[in-house]
Amino acid sequence: MEMDMSLSLANHAESNPLNNRMKMGAALVAISFLVLLLGLFNQFYNPILLGIFIIMISAGSLFYTNGLYANTVDGIKNNGVMFQSLTNRGLWAWILGIVLTGFYIILYWYPQYLGLNKNGNTGLVRFFDPLSYLLNGKQASQWFVYGTFYTLAILLMGIKFIRKNRHSKYQVFRTVSVMFFQTAFAFLIPEFLESLSADKAYFSKDVKNMWPLNIYFTDQWNIDGMLKGGNLGAFMLVMGIGMIFIISPILTYFYGKRWYCSWVCGCGGLAETAGDPFRQLSDKSLKAWKVERWLIHTILALVTVITVAVLYTMFYDNPSSYWLNKKSFSILVIVFFAIITSIVLLKRKTIFKDFDKKAFIIALSVMGFTVLCLINILMSNGRNVLFLDAGILRQGYGFFIASVFSGVIGVGFYPIMGSRVWCRFGCPMAAILGLQQKLFSRFRITTNGSQCISCGNCSTYCEMGIDVRSYAQKGQDIVRSSCVGCGVCSSVCPRGVLKLENGPIKTKKLQGPIQYVNGAFEVTE
Repeated sequence: MEMDMSLSLANHAESNPLNNRMKMGAALVAISFLVLLLGLFNQFYNPILLGIFIIMISAGSLFYTNGLYANTVDGIKNNGVMFQSLTNRGLWAWILGIVLTGFYIILYWYPQYLGLNKNGNTGLVRFFDPLSYLLNGKQASQWFVYGTFYTLAILLMGIKFIRKNRHSKYQVFRTVSVMFFQTAFAFLIPEFLESLSADKAYFSKDVKNMWPLNIYFTDQWNIDGMLKGGNLGAFMLVMGIGMIFIISPILTYFYGKRWYCSWVCGCGGLAETAGDPFRQLSDKSLKAWKVERWLIHTILALVTVITVAVLYTMFYDNPSSYWLNKKSFSILVIVFFAIITSIVLLKRKTIFKDFDKKAFIIALSVMGFTVLCLINILMSNGRNVLFLDAGILRQGYGFFIASVFSGVIGVGFYPIMGSRVWCRFGCPMAAILGLQQKLFSRFRITTNGSQCISCGNCSTYCEMGIDVRSYAQKGQDIVRSSCVGCGVCSSVCPRGVLKLENGPIKTKKLQGPIQYVNGAFEVTE
């Protein structure tokens, strides 16, 4: 008999022992992947096998989840997460990271190895043909296969997340929300629309995405398609513009960026469900925070410049084909950025209060570079951005940011860098919503510093790398542009120190250091 030599009161080696339900669930999942593997190598092709795969992987996941959290009380459940190879950058984490990264590389640039073929699919893509024919009347593509896997992951891991966090109504609500939006608006509705309007490619996109996350929205082929798409096309065009300038700011004002990043977005949905076991891996260092701020806002500036260049070129080449022409569009751009600049100047103390001098100079440099690029675009035919072709820039952005960053790195690096790498460092949508959240949103996380015991759970499980504990210790409200309002910091707090609220932002200002006086933490004069 092997003796456990650990002096810890908790037996980390057996923190999650397998029970019969977990074993049965693991067996069903393994068999489902065996069926999938046979499909990959084109050994079997039968619609029944696809149904068996979906049923078995779903049943196996549910059995495993039920067994994992059976006979457990409501509350925090992260037992042994720092001692498991998969969730603490061990061997299994690196294996999974390599497999995910390799899958994304093949998916984006070598789909023929998955069986994609215009003359008739083979392998894994052909395995999903029956479901594709059922939903949109066409043979499957690599994106249909990916969308199926993506939706299954959010649904099954979402159920696991709900079971784990059943003590929090907020966690249940937002997880059900992302499961619904992914299934309905990102998967089923676009497929049904494509079957009804197969000649209109813009209907096949994720209908809940908006610019700048949907970089194709401002492309000429997409705009022309919507203008020629009748009432439905006109609705999608008006709704897309309204989401950017009206609906999104209003929702952010009332609820913060969480309305999208934690309740609607598919990237956030995958990070919150399938990525939940890796949330503690996010870098909490000050250096990571600095890199995050510069990188995400630089990408936002880049996509803004590229979008203006693409639209200006379209109006320049087609002076009488649209409601706007190059002159009226130029005026709109100037007015819009004048408004943005005015807001930045009026709110400069809020925006730059955490910045040092070097950071302030870099921020001004990014703004100045953006304005310089816009002047260059409006004074030329729009095709050149500081002597670089706008079309090449657009393709480069699509490759390096929309593909490599958001897909290959954003998901493939879950087991190594945490679940919100893309959301923290690359997503321009998160950057816009974050600025709106910090400038005028009613959302914030309030703290009760006198109750904080400095356990560090909140900071450990913040996937956005925010040192929540430092705010709680000082009794300061958390109003950070990077916060996605997932509420996990509040859910894992054993003392109820943190609370998600909507209301006028009243950031607490400390008058002196915090000291322990008469059994409680107090601010001394």
